[in-house]
Amino acid sequence: MEKNDRALKMAPKLPLTEISYAESEIISLKGHPEFTELWLHSRIAEKPEILGLGEVVLRDRERIQPKAGRLDLLLEDVDLRRRYEVEVQLGSADESHIIRTIEYWDNEKKRFPQYDHCAVIIAENITGRFLNVISLFNGHIPLIAIQVKAIKIENKVTLFFTKVLDEVKFGFEEEPAANQQETNRAYWEERATPETVRLADTILEYISPFAPGFELKYNKYYIGLAQNGRAQNFVAFKPQRKAIRIDVGMVIPAEIKAKLEEADIEVMDYVPQWRVTPIKLSIPQVKDKKDVLVEVIKRAFEEYYS
Repeated sequence: MEKNDRALKMAPKLPLTEISYAESEIISLKGHPEFTELWLHSRIAEKPEILGLGEVVLRDRERIQPKAGRLDLLLEDVDLRRRYEVEVQLGSADESHIIRTIEYWDNEKKRFPQYDHCAVIIAENITGRFLNVISLFNGHIPLIAIQVKAIKIENKVTLFFTKVLDEVKFGFEEEPAANQQETNRAYWEERATPETVRLADTILEYISPFAPGFELKYNKYYIGLAQNGRAQNFVAFKPQRKAIRIDVGMVIPAEIKAKLEEADIEVMDYVPQWRVTPIKLSIPQVKDKKDVLVEVIKRAFEEYYS
C-alpha cells in the first residue's frame, strides 16, 4: 500500500482541463422574440456547411419564384455543379412545407437544367409520420430532410443540424446489382444486332485520340466504358435493332445541341435522375456525322474529369 502511495506522489500532475461542464437546454425557435426564422436563415447563410451538405456556398436568399413565393435559400456545390433548394420552417414540418419545397425545386430545375438539383426541407421537428410521407417522394424526387435543434448553454445559443432523411441517388454506379450484372458481346448482338453493336466499337475508336485506354464493358442494360477495369461512364451505349442510343453524361450545351439537331440526330430531354442526355443515331449517321458526335462526347469527357 505504501508503495502505491509513493508511486502516486511521484507521478506527474496532469494540468486541469479548461473545458468545464455547463447545463444545456433545448429551446423552441418558433415564436421566440429574438431567434426568428430570418435569424436562422442568416446563420445558415453565414456558414452553409453547417447543414452537412458538403462544401456548399450561398447563391441566393429569398429568391423570387416565377409564379409566387420566395425560395428561402439557394446553395450550390460549385465543384459538383449541384444546387440545393432549401426551405426552412420553425416548429413542425407540415404538408404545405413539403409542397412548397418541391414546387420551388421544380421551378429551379426547369429554369437551370445545366445543374443537378436537390430539394432540402429544414424544420425543428420532423415526425415519423411526416418522414413516411416524404419517403414516398424520395427515389423520384431528390429530397433531403434536416432537423434543427437550438441548444441554449448559459447565455449562448448554438444550432445542431441532423440529417434524418437522405436522398436516394441514381446513376450508373448506383444501379442495383442485377442491373450491373456483366454480360458479354454475344448477349448484346442477340438483343440488338451485330451491326449496331459494332457501332459502339466505331465510337470507341473516335474516343481513343482524346481518351486512350478505354474499353467496352457489357452490362445487362447498357454497354459502358471502363479503364483499367474501373467503370468510367461519361457516355454509355444502348444498341437497338436499327440504331444506337448514346447516353451523354451531361446537359448538352445549346451550341452543340443545335449542331446535333442540324445533323438530324435525335436529341432527347436531359434525364436528371441519371444525369444524362440521350441521343439516337442511325447506322449511317455514326459514320457520316462523326465530327459533331466526337465534339459532344469530348465535351462530356472533359466535364466528367473536370
